[in-house]
Amino acid sequence: RDGGFIARGYDAALDETRSLRDESRRLIAGLERDYRDTSKMANLRIRHNNVLGYFIEVRPNQADQLAAAPGPKGEEKFFHHRQTIASAVRFSTADLADLETRISRAAARALATELEIFARLVAEATAPATAAAIAAAARALAWFDAAQGFARLAREADYVRPKVDASLAFHIEAGRHPVVEAMLRGAEGAAFVPNDCDLGSKRETEDGGSRLWLVTGPNMAGKSTFLRQNALIGVLAQIGCFVPAAAAHIGVVDKLVSRVGAVDALARGRSTFMVEMVETAAILNQAGPRALVILDEIGRGTATFDGLSIAWATIEHLHSVNRCRALFATHYHELTALAAKLDELSNHCMRVKEWKGEVVFLHEVGPGTADRSYGIHVARLAGVPEAALARAEEVLGALEKGEKADQLSRLADDLPLFAAAPRPRPGARGTTEPSPVEDALRTIDPDALTPRDALDLVYRLKALLPKAD
Repeated sequence: RDGGFIARGYDAALDETRSLRDESRRLIAGLERDYRDTSKMANLRIRHNNVLGYFIEVRPNQADQLAAAPGPKGEEKFFHHRQTIASAVRFSTADLADLETRISRAAARALATELEIFARLVAEATAPATAAAIAAAARALAWFDAAQGFARLAREADYVRPKVDASLAFHIEAGRHPVVEAMLRGAEGAAFVPNDCDLGSKRETEDGGSRLWLVTGPNMAGKSTFLRQNALIGVLAQIGCFVPAAAAHIGVVDKLVSRVGAVDALARGRSTFMVEMVETAAILNQAGPRALVILDEIGRGTATFDGLSIAWATIEHLHSVNRCRALFATHYHELTALAAKLDELSNHCMRVKEWKGEVVFLHEVGPGTADRSYGIHVARLAGVPEAALARAEEVLGALEKGEKADQLSRLADDLPLFAAAPRPRPGARGTTEPSPVEDALRTIDPDALTPRDALDLVYRLKALLPKAD
């Protein structure tokens, strides 16, 4: 609607109209220069306002001289009086009025000309023969654009060409998450840790493996990343893109279904757990042998035994009824016992290393099961107060010893929470006892410190800090 969409040089009449519209200041300046030369008045000005439009302005003592002055070609009574104000007298001329009319009409005429040209082009482009040619060209350009984008991504990110066939294989060597890897590369941080995944059936593919993986391990260790990266690799392979891996053999996937995250739909009467169950039901009712399924933490939104039972039954159904390729991440370590019963189920876990009382996440997937979830360690990373963490460790110890009835009753009797928690060391997060550093700071008068005293104070406070374990 604002114009400016027809290129210069396409239509001469449009270019002339635009020049008049866009170069009005230059044209007015030229006319002003001619009137100064004619009237011999160096301070003559051509001005503009919304009431009078364009007008010539001189000082009051010059009004009679301008009224008697001839025009540029010797015309008599060339300058016509329009208005007198306290500080100036204003005049007009036929040339100035004509130029003003042409300038005011030029913008509207330019836009109207552009719209006419555009309407003509639209009529030409939508003619049946032309439209078919344009659509074919657009399809070809879109194909080249997608192919060029895939090629550039494969070259710059070191992707490989996958083997895609009609088998039920899903064999990934050193697979990587395309988005997480790109973020790490952009931040110049640690390199992404690649992992293998082999969901090919032991009986139906040459790759071997198990078509259902049960993945255990701590939070923050990379279970969700592992699940999603394999789903993304499957999608990339089937749209014709190279994949972030050292090698990949993927049998055609007819359906990719997932159950990850925790969301609710309260406005529709669905709690978080209800949404989880609805999505689980959709998977179990729809997934066939060619489907790829990723499930993250089924059954966590209800009581422990309820959730464990649902997760247990879901695994059995995926294995024996759906018979699909699936990755199932869980914190229910009891589910790992199913590997002895289900021949196409195998246990895998996220590798961790304990060093000097700390947990190091290696982000590696390997065969086997995790014996712990390290949830308290993750809580510590999140900043939960030390007193609450100490209490959690005490409760966890009692639960792990199997003293569920009497021990838990005793723990409940120990409430309030902080009465039973061991006293944190001075200065630790959550403590209320003043530390030596705090005591020292209370005796300091900042305004009385010299620069040398301030430096000495920094060293003294550093010496008062508790030694690291």
